Amino acid sequence: MKMLWKLSREAIRYKTLYFFAIFSTLMLTVINLAAPKVLSAMTGIVSTGVDEAGMKRIIGFTVILIVLYLFRVLFRFLSNYLAHKAAWHLVGDLRTRIYDKLERMHIGYFHDKQTGDLMSRIVNDTRDFELLYAHLIPESITNIVTFIGVLIMLLTINPKLALITCAPLPLIFLSGIVFSKKVRPFFKISQAKMGELNGKLQDNLSGIHEIQSFGREEYETEQVNISNFEHIKAMLKALKISAIFHPSVEFISSLGTILVVGFGGYFAWKDGLKVEDVVAFLLYLSLFYTPITGLANLLENLQQSMAGAERVVAVLDAPCEIIDKEGAKDLKDVKGEIEFDHVSFAYEEKMPVLDNVSFKCAPGKMLALVGPTGVGKTTLTQLISRFYEPTSGRILVDGNPLDEVTIESLRQNISPVLQDTFLFNGTIAENIGYAYPEADLDAIKEAAQIANIHEDILAMPDGYDTLVGERGLRLSGGQKQRVAIARAILRKSPIIILDEATASVDVETERQIQEAISGIVGSRTIIAIAHRLSTIRNADQILVIENGRITEKGTHEELVALNGSYARMNRIQSNS
Repeated sequence: MKMLWKLSREAIRYKTLYFFAIFSTLMLTVINLAAPKVLSAMTGIVSTGVDEAGMKRIIGFTVILIVLYLFRVLFRFLSNYLAHKAAWHLVGDLRTRIYDKLERMHIGYFHDKQTGDLMSRIVNDTRDFELLYAHLIPESITNIVTFIGVLIMLLTINPKLALITCAPLPLIFLSGIVFSKKVRPFFKISQAKMGELNGKLQDNLSGIHEIQSFGREEYETEQVNISNFEHIKAMLKALKISAIFHPSVEFISSLGTILVVGFGGYFAWKDGLKVEDVVAFLLYLSLFYTPITGLANLLENLQQSMAGAERVVAVLDAPCEIIDKEGAKDLKDVKGEIEFDHVSFAYEEKMPVLDNVSFKCAPGKMLALVGPTGVGKTTLTQLISRFYEPTSGRILVDGNPLDEVTIESLRQNISPVLQDTFLFNGTIAENIGYAYPEADLDAIKEAAQIANIHEDILAMPDGYDTLVGERGLRLSGGQKQRVAIARAILRKSPIIILDEATASVDVETERQIQEAISGIVGSRTIIAIAHRLSTIRNADQILVIENGRITEKGTHEELVALNGSYARMNRIQSNS
C-alpha cells in the first residue's frame, strides 16, 4: 500500500486526464447497467402480447438502446485513450526522473551495477506503469462499480437469488490472496533476470572486438542463451500459476451460474418469479461475474507491475551520498589554488587508499602525480572533483572547503582529460564543444589548434563534421586524447586534470600531446597523472605516491638528485 500511495503521488500531475477517464469509465458502467433493464422491459412487453401501444413502446426502447450503445462507444474511447495518454506521459516522466537521478548519483553507486540492468529499469520496468495506470486502476474502478451496481439490481429483483449468487465469492477472494503470494516472487525474479540479460548484452556488444579477437563467440552465445532462458524460466513459473488460477476462478464463477439457474427455476415454480425478472437476472448475472474474472486478470497484471515498480522505486529512493549541504555557496572567480589538508580516503572500511595526504598547488602551476599503479593517484583527482568524500581531512579550492561550495559550481571550474577518453557518437565539432555548447566553430577550431589536433581534423573527409562513431571508434587513441584536451581547453576551466593522457600512444603522438599541454601551462592549474615521466618533467612540482602516501616531492631535477623512487623510475625509462 505504501508503494501504491507513492506511485499515486507521481500520477497526481495528470489528475485532469484521469478525472475525465474515470468519469467516462463510470458513465460506461452506468450504460452497461441500464441496457439489461431496457431489454428486460422489452421482454416483459413481448411476454404479455404485443399490441399497437406495446409496439410503440418497443420502438421507443429500441431508440433508447441505440443511443445507449452509441454513448458506450464514445465513453469507451474516452476511457481508454485518456487513461493511456496519462499513463504513457507518466512513464515518460518516470524514465526522465530515473535517468536524472542516476546522473546525479555518486560514482561509487555504479561500482556494483551493470549498465544494462540500469537501462532495463529505465526502459522495461517503467513500462509496467502503463499497465498500472492505463489498465489496472481504470478497469478496477469499472469492475468494482459494475459489481456493486449489478448486486443492487439483483437484490431489487430477488434478494434470495442474489444472495445465492454471492455464494462462490469467498472462494474466489481466497484464491486471489493465495495467487498473489505465490506469483509475485516469480515476477520479481523475472524482472531481475531481464535486467541481467540486458546487462550481459550491453557488456558483450561493447566488447565485441575482444570476443572476436579471442574466438569466444560460441562461449558468449551460450552465456547469453543461459541468461535468456533464466528469464524465460522465471516468467513461465509465474504464468504456470496464472494458468491454474484463471480457470479456477472461471470454474467457481460457473458454479454460481449453475446455482442461479437451478434456484431461479425453483423460485419461478414455487414463488411465481416473472419471466422478465428471470431474463433480467440472467442478463445481469453475466455482468456480475465478468468483473470478478476481470479482477482476477488484473491481479496478475498488478503483481507484474509491482515487481517492476519495486525496481524503479529502489533507484528513486537510493540516497545521493554526495549532495550540497545547506548554505553551500557558488565558487566564483576561481584562480585554481588546490590544497589537500591531511586527507585520507578509503572505498571500504579498513582498506585505506590515501593516508594523511597534504600538499598545495598554486594557481596556474602544474602538479604531477607519479607512482605505481593502484596507489591512489586517480582517486586523488576524483576527490578534487568531489566524486567521493574524503574519510578525513579537507580539500580546498582557493581556500574554500569543497563541502561548503556547490557541486555544480565546483565541477564547472574543472575539466578532466582521462586515460580512457569517452567521445559521444556525434561529430568532432560536437564533441569538442560538448562542455561549452555556446561556442561557435571559430572557438572550437582555436581550441583544436592549441590541442594540436586541428591539422588532423582538416585531413578527415568531413573535417569538423566527421562522425567519430560510438566511443570515438573511428579515431586513433592519440586523436581521441587531443580531442579531449581541446574539449577541456574550450571550456576555459581554471583547473585541468590530465589522467594518463599519454599512456597508450606512440612517441610521435606523445610529442603532439606534450605540445598541446605546453600550450596551456601557466594559464591553468594542471593536475597531471603520468607513468611516462617525459610528459611531466617540466612540472612545477612532482609528488611521488606510494601506498597512499606522498613519499617524495619536488621538481624533476630535485627528485633525480634525491636518488629515491623517482630517480629509479627515471633511470628505468631512460634505459628502455
